[in-house]
Amino acid sequence: MSITIAISNHKGGVGKTTTCVNLGAGLALLDKKILLIDLDPQANLTQSYGISKPDSSIYEALKGEQEAVVLNLNNNLDLIPSTLDLAGAEMELNSEAGREYILDEIISPIKDQYDYVLIDCPPSLGLLTINAFTAADEVIIPIQAHFLAIKGLTKIIEVINKVKKRLNKKLIITGVVVTLFDKRKILHRDVVETIVTYFQDKVYNTRIRQNVALAEAPTQGVDIFRYQIKSNGAEDYKNLSTEFLQKRK
Repeated sequence: MSITIAISNHKGGVGKTTTCVNLGAGLALLDKKILLIDLDPQANLTQSYGISKPDSSIYEALKGEQEAVVLNLNNNLDLIPSTLDLAGAEMELNSEAGREYILDEIISPIKDQYDYVLIDCPPSLGLLTINAFTAADEVIIPIQAHFLAIKGLTKIIEVINKVKKRLNKKLIITGVVVTLFDKRKILHRDVVETIVTYFQDKVYNTRIRQNVALAEAPTQGVDIFRYQIKSNGAEDYKNLSTEFLQKRK
């Protein structure tokens, strides 16, 4: 059975897209069939795979102009891309009946072809993110190991709970990924302790360390495994992918 996961944090710069790209790629390497959906108007996920101007994107599908066009990226790994045009979608769809369910309707005919569908959400809690939460079974929250990064968690949890109550009763938070982590810094260790106290066993044991290769890989249009397999970033996302699957046994 396919599982749809929204990867979301309304705070920018926490490694959300990096996690979507490399968790997806890591799971594909572990023989899972993966669909990535770029629901961010910045289109960073799409650009991370070297695609700057796709012929069709999630924007046209959301507007009802056509069915979603899926691009093959690699073995076991597909993508529904985004473009900057998506920035206008929230305003354009605001008057649509059942506007919170549009993404769910788009992916319902195709999601069972995949083991996991990963949705890269925009850094906001607007209509696009609500669509992702309504279509998803689960939410994974990447959190930077920084004091300010945990201050806004109350808001995203509040929105998830409202969506669960009103739109999608099956929605749950299943994972929290600590990113940009440096174990040498006392502040980082203290922040992780706070996160674990709040989320308990939902926090992955794998920490994503600060690693320049993770920032460089998108400039080459590839994931971390194809860019620098021996990097700390590749090791961390391989471990995260393995832990992700182990938690489901």
